[in-house]
Amino acid sequence: MSSKPNAEAIFGALFLPSPRAAAIFVGLGVAALALALFLRYGIIQNTPIGLACEAGQVSLTCQVRLAVILMFVQDCFGWTAVIAAGVQLWRPNPVAFGVALVFALLGLVLYNTRAAALAVTLLVLSFARRAAVRA
Repeated sequence: MSSKPNAEAIFGALFLPSPRAAAIFVGLGVAALALALFLRYGIIQNTPIGLACEAGQVSLTCQVRLAVILMFVQDCFGWTAVIAAGVQLWRPNPVAFGVALVFALLGLVLYNTRAAALAVTLLVLSFARRAAVRA
């Protein structure tokens, strides 16, 4: 009786977050999505806030609004997600996955859709990679 080795024995285990890590990723994803929606619809596209900030009002809301606008003009959310997803694809680990997930969600809502969609694609591909071997 000879048993054939399975693919996991030959290639190693694929990257798959533990149930605890998956729960943390869901929480991070929901928080990132809620923050992005609040920033977009509550601050950036809110007409009275926009008019007040453009008129010269100095407040924390206006500073946050300006910072977020500058970040999405420079594609910071999308390219940070792409870099983290590239690291995740190259060497799968939960930290890179979490960073890429959060910034991809921020990028999808905050106008960095092309780079953020590329990051999501890389994250999906990373599930076909072997998990990092822990020494």
